[in-house]
Amino acid sequence: MRLTPALCGLFVLAFAAHAAEVTVAPVSVTEWKPVYGQVETRDRVPARARIGGTIVELTVTEGDRVKAGATIARIEDVKLDFQIDALDARLSALASRLETARAELARGETLIERGVITTQRLETLRTDVNVIEGEISSIKAERAVVRRQIEEGRVLAPDAGIVLSVPLSRGSVVTPGEAVAEIGGGGVFLRLAVPERHATDLTEGDSIEIGGTGAGRSGVLARIYPLIEGGRVQADVEVEGLDPRFVGRRLPVRLPVGTRDAILVPEAALSREGGLDFVTVRTESGEMHRAIVPGAVAEHDGTQMREILSGLTPGEVVVIPDE
Repeated sequence: MRLTPALCGLFVLAFAAHAAEVTVAPVSVTEWKPVYGQVETRDRVPARARIGGTIVELTVTEGDRVKAGATIARIEDVKLDFQIDALDARLSALASRLETARAELARGETLIERGVITTQRLETLRTDVNVIEGEISSIKAERAVVRRQIEEGRVLAPDAGIVLSVPLSRGSVVTPGEAVAEIGGGGVFLRLAVPERHATDLTEGDSIEIGGTGAGRSGVLARIYPLIEGGRVQADVEVEGLDPRFVGRRLPVRLPVGTRDAILVPEAALSREGGLDFVTVRTESGEMHRAIVPGAVAEHDGTQMREILSGLTPGEVVVIPDE
């Protein structure tokens, strides 16, 4: 069938008229709960002192970037240096005794060939040498332990990341295990504290809106912690491209906590006169204006819609005015 220009015009008008009308029907919409999320690092690891002493060198401050294993401070304990000196003196004395004992043993081995000393005396001389050598080995091992303790005066960064806090300063006295700095690493995420009444409405993998309505950013609910403290549930949100410069920064977040049925119409269907909101409804008697109470803006199928709280019922036809 070939369409004439007149028939084409009628077809277009019919399509436009059909496109300008919306039949009201309940639509399932997501209930959103506005909360605040806090930027946190995945890992917060303290860099601890391995020995006690005085901090003589501190190379980092808050905000510095460090690599794993980098030296961030150095601790000295003068008692360890004194122990090294004492052990060195004992080693020197034992070295002299060992030299003498070995000379006596060599002399005894010569004399026993002549029958001047007994075999028992020779064994005694040999035992003296072995005892002194054992003492020297023991002191060397003890000296290695003390030397290792001195080397452990270097405080190392346990992980690559940013220095979050440095509670001590140069000249501070520390004890073994005390935190010299706190390192945040492994990237950042958003941590939420959600009221416990919404705990059962959250599901790992839910899409989370960041920055409030229309912000255009979203994240994924990665973890929900089982422990409730202070009436709140902790949850972690993975957000791509989250700014890592300010740990502890708070961002507005909207959580999906359920669904409900609502009546939605396009934003263009609403008009305002005399402080009241109206929509045009097609009835058997023709078109008529009807006062309505609009609610919040909602997005449905990629279109900005307005929720109607009262004034419309399912099945009615709303006419959208031409722009």
